[in-house]
Amino acid sequence: MHSPSSPTGPLLVACLCAAWCGSCREYRPTFDSVEAAFPGATFRWIDIEDESDLVDPLDVENFPTLLIAVGGTPVFFGPLTPHRETLVRLVRTHADAAVPVALPSADVRRVVQRLLG
Repeated sequence: MHSPSSPTGPLLVACLCAAWCGSCREYRPTFDSVEAAFPGATFRWIDIEDESDLVDPLDVENFPTLLIAVGGTPVFFGPLTPHRETLVRLVRTHADAAVPVALPSADVRRVVQRLLG
């Protein structure tokens, strides 16, 4: 069984999508099933239009777009193929990293803080 959080802090996995996006609607059950596999992590499904205040000023052009943070440090932000195995591998890679490598974007860091706070 997988550890619920990284040794360096809690794990946040946020999927940024839109209600009008068919790929997002199809991906939601997959995202939810992966959430069940990481019970100690915080998973958030964010509609970028309904919750624009949370993601502003980030530009989300491709769906689904994933944001992963470890211990409040953003470690991944970008689109991914909507496959369960891809999501599991990506989450596990960052959850198991001994030392998270932070993304340089101040905007992404601000969004992570809003999501956690």
